[in-house]
Amino acid sequence: MSDAQTRLSDFIPYRMAITSNAVSGLISGEYHSEFGLKIPEWRIMAVLGDAGPLTQRDLVGATLMDKVAVNRACKALEERALVARSPNAADGRSHHLELTGGGRAMYDQIWPNAFATYEKIFAALSPSETQKLRVLLDKLLAAVRTIEGEPT
Repeated sequence: MSDAQTRLSDFIPYRMAITSNAVSGLISGEYHSEFGLKIPEWRIMAVLGDAGPLTQRDLVGATLMDKVAVNRACKALEERALVARSPNAADGRSHHLELTGGGRAMYDQIWPNAFATYEKIFAALSPSETQKLRVLLDKLLAAVRTIEGEPT
C-alpha cells in the first residue's frame, strides 16, 4: 500500500466523522449551554419535532444511534417532562414517544438557532455544492444499507 492509502487523514469515513462531530459540536454548544441538552437528546427532540410521535425503534432507525443511546436519551427527556409516552395501538409491546407542550416549546426555541448555525456553516458551499453533497450522502447511505441487506 502507498503512504496515501494508509494515512488516516485520507480515509474518507474518518474525515466524514470528524466533520460531522465538528458540525454537531458547534450546533450543540448553543443548545447545551442554554437548555442542558446533550447531542443524543437534541437529536431525539429534533426527529420528534419534525416527524411527530414515533416508537423507540423508529427513533433508532431515524437517528442511526444505537438502542442504548436512544433509550438513555428518551429516559432523560421523559424525566425532564420534554417527551411523553403513549400506548402503541399497533404493537402493545412498544410505545409512541412525542414532545410534550414543554418539549415543543423548547424545540421551537432551539430549532431556529440550530438552523441559523447550519446556514452559517453551509455558506461555505454554493447551493449547487450543497445539493451535490445531499445526493452523494444519499448514495453512500443507500450503499451501506444495500451492503447490510436493508431496503434503501
